[in-house]
Amino acid sequence: MNSLAVQLYSVREQAAVDRRAVLRRIAEIGYGAVEPYDAHLDPGGLAADLEETGLRVCSVHAPLLGEERGAALAAAARVGADAVIVPSAPTEWFADRAGLEHAARALNDAAREAADHGLRLGYHNHWWELEQRVDGRPALEVLEELLDPEVLLEVDVYWAATGGADPSALLARLGRRVRYLHVKDGPATKEGPMTAVGSGEVPILDALTAAPDAVRIVELDHCATDMVEALADSHAYLTGLVETGRVSP
Repeated sequence: MNSLAVQLYSVREQAAVDRRAVLRRIAEIGYGAVEPYDAHLDPGGLAADLEETGLRVCSVHAPLLGEERGAALAAAARVGADAVIVPSAPTEWFADRAGLEHAARALNDAAREAADHGLRLGYHNHWWELEQRVDGRPALEVLEELLDPEVLLEVDVYWAATGGADPSALLARLGRRVRYLHVKDGPATKEGPMTAVGSGEVPILDALTAAPDAVRIVELDHCATDMVEALADSHAYLTGLVETGRVSP
């Protein structure tokens, strides 16, 4: 089974106190990988902490649309990633076709530079890429058609649902472009606190079934309960789905 991963933004508060201890706890829960969001700030220290705790990096969120691109790409390679993900883009880029064409040019350009570092580039959605519609379709789907074939997508199933999309139908339409899933749960609202995966309103099982080969990354932006406990409960739920044969390994 591909190891489940944690987006480290989930534990940003705990990591600010003792990052290595948090990483050790993530490994003890049973996660095999992480997705850093700030590797460019301390790539050497993060690499050392990951080696000590035995966690690998499945991908990295990085600021790739501005002046930090070079440092961010070098850091991603330093911590052992093979893909870098643009975590978001301005909402106005998704308002009309001209904005989407601008977004595609920016992402395609970043992807070419990422390739020089041996990395593939992806894009991660929030709600606005689904909520805003262009040519009668969710803006994210129009953007997908404008991207170079090498550019990946990391679909956040929570934000997709919040934006009004059926996550499983969206994943089916996007197909093999989707290589990573952000798996999170809760009320599927913009403000509501998130919950452990499996205890909210997002159709997690359907989404996992629709993208069986995508890397599964648990992320809880904020949570009404203890964050580490919620990550442990999420791991138990997701591994239970595999062990009972409801989703593929």
